[in-house]
Amino acid sequence: MTGKLTFGYLYDFRNPPQWQQRWESLYAEILEVVSWTEQVGFGGAWVPEHHLADDGYMPSPLIALTAMAARTKTIKLGSAIALAPLYNPMRFAEDCAVLDILCGGRLEMGLAIGYRKRETEAFGVDFTKRGRMFDEFLQITTRLWTGETVDFAGQFYSLTGARLMPPAPRGRIPLFIGSFTDKAMERVARYGDGFIGSGDLCDLYAEKMREQGRDMTSAKVRTTELFMVAADDPEKAVDELAPYFHHVNNSYGEWFNEGGGVEGLKSMTLDEFKASGIMQIMTPADAIAAIRAKQARMPLDHVMMMMPPGLPAPRFVEYAQLFADKVIPAFR
Repeated sequence: MTGKLTFGYLYDFRNPPQWQQRWESLYAEILEVVSWTEQVGFGGAWVPEHHLADDGYMPSPLIALTAMAARTKTIKLGSAIALAPLYNPMRFAEDCAVLDILCGGRLEMGLAIGYRKRETEAFGVDFTKRGRMFDEFLQITTRLWTGETVDFAGQFYSLTGARLMPPAPRGRIPLFIGSFTDKAMERVARYGDGFIGSGDLCDLYAEKMREQGRDMTSAKVRTTELFMVAADDPEKAVDELAPYFHHVNNSYGEWFNEGGGVEGLKSMTLDEFKASGIMQIMTPADAIAAIRAKQARMPLDHVMMMMPPGLPAPRFVEYAQLFADKVIPAFR
């Protein structure tokens, strides 16, 4: 793999009731943090998408990314991930093309089909058909980005004379596709510029790339290390950070159990969470060793951590500064 390894954070813009702020203040604070991370050496800022969340989990990643684009100059920006079946492919392709122009060619989108029935139902989308919708979506969107005028008659989308103006400036927005399953990983290998998700699935990704006849030297993996933090005193950091990451763990645990058939995190008490080992709180030296071990196993392109919801920005900045000072230089 060519190119240096980069690091960034995911920002879900949540506002949990136990740490409630004014929405305007919270959004402004996060945008300031994003700008700061660019200045100290981080390489990416990423926005996920969920709907119907009581804590206000970001439902409109492209709008949030536009605000980030106005406050940054060099870091990569993108979704991680956007829920493709909830978008019209023509509108999505247009919005991404405009956003890529606004940010100077820094947009890199992460997409997946989603796993929550409540979300698809709220949008009038058949949960059982979202995979087939995603395949059509990808065919249309990638053709539009190349400048093609698209006529398409599919099961879910029908377009006549669709084209982008202004065009996508690079001819394609890089696509990183998320997957939990064997079948979905075929989609990653067929359509994606890389895989975004758990590093535990990198072997499956490599297998599907080979099956598609694609060269693994072009493969890229972006791991979502949402619970990774570097700290000089990991034990003290666990006590401070556990409540915020516990909220993340339990909300995902509830969503995974809504009937979508996806196994993942499970709800638990705070003490159970602290003892579970889910948090990866380690010294800078241990973080470097852990990341290098991942590099040895996969074509690692970017490591994506997160700003946990509720954690005061000054405290987050202290942890991120330590990572910037003591971990990032080891990968330059």
